[in-house]
Amino acid sequence: MIAKGKSISHTKASISYGWNQEKDAEIIHSQHLAGDNPKEITEEFKIIQSQNQRTQKNTLSFVLSPNIEDGKRLSKQELQELTKKFIKAMDLKERQAIAFVHRDKEHTHIHLYVNRIGFDGKAYKDSFIGKRSQQKAYEVARGMGLTNARDIQYQRLDQIKQIRSEIKQIHDNVIAKERPKSLDTYIKLMKGKEVTVIPSINKQQKLQGFRFAYKGQNLKGSEVHRSMSGGKIIFQISNDMNMGMPKQNIPTVKLAGKAVELSTNIAIALAKRIVKKTIKKAIDLGMGI
Repeated sequence: MIAKGKSISHTKASISYGWNQEKDAEIIHSQHLAGDNPKEITEEFKIIQSQNQRTQKNTLSFVLSPNIEDGKRLSKQELQELTKKFIKAMDLKERQAIAFVHRDKEHTHIHLYVNRIGFDGKAYKDSFIGKRSQQKAYEVARGMGLTNARDIQYQRLDQIKQIRSEIKQIHDNVIAKERPKSLDTYIKLMKGKEVTVIPSINKQQKLQGFRFAYKGQNLKGSEVHRSMSGGKIIFQISNDMNMGMPKQNIPTVKLAGKAVELSTNIAIALAKRIVKKTIKKAIDLGMGI
């Protein structure tokens, strides 16, 4: 479940929106109120709010959104329980409040409006209210055994971590065992392992790197692993790759049988690596004398 929270000044308009019958609105919670329509509820809010003329944004507005599947199965009573627990967690029990559930969309959600001004005339502190509402909604949802956006995010991160590891392993095996002599061969070999390598061509029609599509994920090479940036992959294959250096001194590689220029960043990185390798080779030869 996710939650949004903020202070607002347009009380009547917001409560009218929550009460909107076109959205299949249904009141699931009301406290310290007697009104039967948005106008009456707003007037009751205003009576209390009149004790504090300094506060302009004097109503708290929250949207509680259970996971889509949770929203489909939660009954009115369960949504009411969720709302009450959230109100308690936010320390809003002793304030006027009304909540509506909207089921007009696939994603069931709750609109909760609370009088920011208490019966004692004091304003509820709304600093970091968005962040606090998210945290309390997370705690309430977890206590009720509901799915949390944070948990889903962690699951996705774990899944992506595993996919990154698999792509890296496949890449390493292709480079070490298959020893591709061109980028086209490398791309074909990766495709044979169910990894689609997608060359990234910028607006200047220059190669700036590669993306890797695998098991529903599409990641930049550098996101998979720092050793899989465009320049590093090209360098790994460069010994046997058909790589041209035309008179204009613009480095190119062959992709799908065509010469493609390298982006400035890749060209510089590749040049540095080639120079470094050349120096190392010269030193090694000198040491062997």
